[in-house]
This record gives sequence, C-alpha cells and structure tokens, in this order.
Amino acid sequence: MEIEKKFLVKILPEELYKYSKKDIEQGYLCIDPVVRVRKSNDKYILTYKSAPDESSSDVKVCNEIEVPLTKEGYYHLREKVDNNLIKKVRYIIPLPDGHTGELDIFEGTLKGLYFIEVEFADEEDAKMFVPPDWFGDNVSGDKRYTNSFLSQCDSLDVFKT
Repeated sequence: MEIEKKFLVKILPEELYKYSKKDIEQGYLCIDPVVRVRKSNDKYILTYKSAPDESSSDVKVCNEIEVPLTKEGYYHLREKVDNNLIKKVRYIIPLPDGHTGELDIFEGTLKGLYFIEVEFADEEDAKMFVPPDWFGDNVSGDKRYTNSFLSQCDSLDVFKT
C-alpha cells in the first residue's frame, strides 16, 4: 500500500548536494492500470499501481507492487514504453518531523518542473502531517502531477492557466 502526499515547492532547499540522490528514468507500459519500468541509479524495477482511492484529494492511496528487474530486462521493456521516458533527479530529504521528502527535479522536456512527495505509514499519519514552510500547495489530487500523466506531455504547457 502506498500512502503519499505530493506538494509543489515554494523555495528549493539550499545545498541540495548534501542530500543523497537518485538519477531516475522511467517509462510506462500502461497507464490504466499503471505498469511502469524504472531505473534508479543501478537498480531496475517493474511496478504495478492500482487506481488511487479517489475519496480524498488531500492524500493519494493505492496498492503498489514492485518487482526487481535485471538490467537487460529493463532495457528490453524500456523499448516498449508508451509516450516519453521521464528523466529526473530525486533528492532524499529528511524532514524535521521524522518523515522523508522525495524532491523530484525533472530534466528534458519537463525541465523546470519539481515537486516533493512524502510517504506515510497510514492515512492517520498522512492527515496529521504538517508540511514545512518551504512546501507549496498540496497537489495530491491533481492528475497533472502524476508521472504517468507527465509521460504523455511534450512540454510544461499543461501547467499554464
């Protein structure tokens, strides 16, 4: 079970270099349900995600199953992804309350987009979470900020209103 909140970022943290990071590329074999392949540094993963529970726009809850892939398996499946391959750097940032933020800074056609996700032990933990001041709006219920949607975008025009 994945229970998370996703936030825009008002101000990027200074000195990102002091946090551990992952260079990620991922693509989608299917978006309904979500079937994704991901390379995260030197790890290769196949992920299935159920449709999120849409009873709350404040928190995203879905079932998630991850299976390790070999490097060869990843590159074989990567050739079959629909739309665009997403490339991003993910910074792992310890938060003052003990949670961990995963700050994604996108590259390529999505350069200039960034947001932070926080995962929770349960829905009560998510409801009690008070984001730090540098977090922006909660966009957990906005489908434009899902990576599966972003894989279909050729620019950031979808965010212009």
